[in-house]
Amino acid sequence: MDFLKKTPLKRFLDKAPVVAVLPLYGVIAPGGNKLRGEHLNLASLAEQIEEAFETKNLSAVALAVNSPGGSPVQSALIFDRIRQLADEKGVSVYAFAEDVMASGGYWLGLCADEIYINRNSVVGSIGVVSAGFGFPGLLEKVGVDRRLYAAGENKVKLDPFSPEKDEDIVWLMKIQGDIHENFKELVKTRRGERLKKRKDKELFSGDVWIGEKAVDLGLVDGIADIRSFCREKYGEKVKFKRIEGRQGFLARKLGLGQQIIGADAVDALVAAIRNRSLWGRFGL
Repeated sequence: MDFLKKTPLKRFLDKAPVVAVLPLYGVIAPGGNKLRGEHLNLASLAEQIEEAFETKNLSAVALAVNSPGGSPVQSALIFDRIRQLADEKGVSVYAFAEDVMASGGYWLGLCADEIYINRNSVVGSIGVVSAGFGFPGLLEKVGVDRRLYAAGENKVKLDPFSPEKDEDIVWLMKIQGDIHENFKELVKTRRGERLKKRKDKELFSGDVWIGEKAVDLGLVDGIADIRSFCREKYGEKVKFKRIEGRQGFLARKLGLGQQIIGADAVDALVAAIRNRSLWGRFGL
């Protein structure tokens, strides 16, 4: 079989292993488009996730995560889709944190078999937060009479233009508590014995940790970057296929990506403030 050493057939038989790199960058939220800005959600990621697992000569899928979190529902939907395909195809998944893998971002990281971070990555924030604004006196000051009608005693809660009610806060805290329990159970299930024996109060307090501390807690498996890790695991000939989203036709051809007018401008501003506040929690 020595004659095969330099033939195209030999090169064909010696195909290099391929790692599909799936970027998960940004705030996790429903909606979003090329005009209003991108969000991480299942609708926007479904094609990329499928493409990653359909890669030829696939050895593993690497998730490049840089997210401060966001919607727990979208986090769970993305998690489920990645795990479904990984289990169906028997493919290993590894997550690599960049600046932040926190809250919903860590939820995404949990879908990996192993999690690796940079020494300066911010990891954790296993908790639930809701934020908003209250304007109970604004309408009166500007001379606007608001008319709100609802059927059902619990239909309107936490209305930003009405005084805050204690029972509404209790209701919100109950919902947050239930979601927090789901998050904690996911962490325990996915990390298992790797979690150090510590009180839940510390691990699930919503706090964040840097680098080696996150490793010590068992939230992640070590310090590594995608290229070095995969070259060590699959050999120096390993190839990387980065799975990028496809830009829409109008945005690509007409340059509409940054042109936002009318009502879209208001939506974009609100989204920008919300997203900025999420990143700002981690000093970024």
